[in-house]
Amino acid sequence: MNSMPQPRSFDPDRPDYAPYGLSCVHWWPSPMRRPDHHNEIELNLLVSGAVTYLLGGNKTVVPAGRLSVFWAAIPHQIIDYSDDTEYFVATVPLQYFLHWRLPDNLVQPLMQGRFLSESTDESAESDAQLFEHWEQDLAAADSQLQEPVLLEMQARLLRFAMAMPAADNSGGSRDGFAAITDSGLNKVEQMACFIAQHYTEKLTAQQIGDFVNLHPNYAMNLFRKSFGMTLTDYITQHRVSHAQRLLSTTDRTATDIALQSGFMSMSRFNEAFRRACNCSPSEYRRSHELQKSVAGGLKAAP
Repeated sequence: MNSMPQPRSFDPDRPDYAPYGLSCVHWWPSPMRRPDHHNEIELNLLVSGAVTYLLGGNKTVVPAGRLSVFWAAIPHQIIDYSDDTEYFVATVPLQYFLHWRLPDNLVQPLMQGRFLSESTDESAESDAQLFEHWEQDLAAADSQLQEPVLLEMQARLLRFAMAMPAADNSGGSRDGFAAITDSGLNKVEQMACFIAQHYTEKLTAQQIGDFVNLHPNYAMNLFRKSFGMTLTDYITQHRVSHAQRLLSTTDRTATDIALQSGFMSMSRFNEAFRRACNCSPSEYRRSHELQKSVAGGLKAAP
């Protein structure tokens, strides 16, 4: 891979929640002294080695040779990696991803904060070539090359979805999703960004609707059609994820964590946390506690 551009590492000084846009880069893991979050779908392909993320509050190992996908609005932080790790990172703006109207069995788990990986590494070689092409095309000073990259990304994610188990729509499906206009998708993305940036504050449907110049009831319905969940559930998901991270990496009290995560009361925090994690915050801390040095990085920079 001598012809590849110089690998990049995470910049801890980048503005919080700054977008990466449509991108594909050859990546070199480094200590992340704080979580990163950005409103794109992120694709990872490890050519070799191993990487462990703290995604939300859960340790997640990225398997080598298997395409892995997650929604990067969920705070994610590299907490461990092997010295021989070499991988690609591609990001797709949420607007493009939603516009593609991919199958529910891919969209719904991603929007619910899950980390997805293919079950085999059969496509490792062809995927590596694909990522190389994306990186070279997007690095070129030719905006027309973005279109084939987007088409190839869409096709690859469709194949990814086809290899996954079918979606369980027993709790309701996104009927009517295809009728959402491009402008509607823009509004949904704006709502998602607004929530991801303000979930630790007191938020109402009125505030969110006002932000995108929509009636709150219409905003709630539009959001549910796209994400398959209510605004309230989406806000709560962000707050629980934030609390998981603090429980795993700090010694702060449960009360302090609840308030910093956006919960207005301990009863609401405990109820939401148990519903999402099937355990209490204290039980979660005992079973998921990491070395406190994670906040400062587990390794020296390579």
